[in-house]
Amino acid sequence: MISRIGTHSSLQGHRRRRALRFSGVSVRAMGEVKHLCLVKFKEGVAVDDILKGMTGLVSEMDMVKSFEWGQDMLNQEMLTQGFTHVFSLTFASADDLTSYMGHERHAAFAGTFMAALEKVIVIDFPVVTAKPSPPPEA
Repeated sequence: MISRIGTHSSLQGHRRRRALRFSGVSVRAMGEVKHLCLVKFKEGVAVDDILKGMTGLVSEMDMVKSFEWGQDMLNQEMLTQGFTHVFSLTFASADDLTSYMGHERHAAFAGTFMAALEKVIVIDFPVVTAKPSPPPEA
């Protein structure tokens, strides 16, 4: 597992630039890396505004290869532990993730984002493809 796994109790650690480690080995030489956030927004937060801000941020950041988000649809509190939304960013490399995490635009948006959250879990991991997507139909 990567050393940044855990909940965000401190934004300072979130903003710091550092090399990611995978089982004690640097993942810089590995392929794609995912940045996955599970969140529960505070009551009364304008979630649509946060989603627009996040979409705007990642669209301006060339190091972000793809961005997906979704909202829990089954409402199984026992399994979700109250988390309602997921954000997934894909990077071509750990270096791109590190660059994104240290970027001033990310730091500025992270303050707004974190203030809107009741709780969050962030996991960064190298992508291991167990079943590739089928090729697009011609």
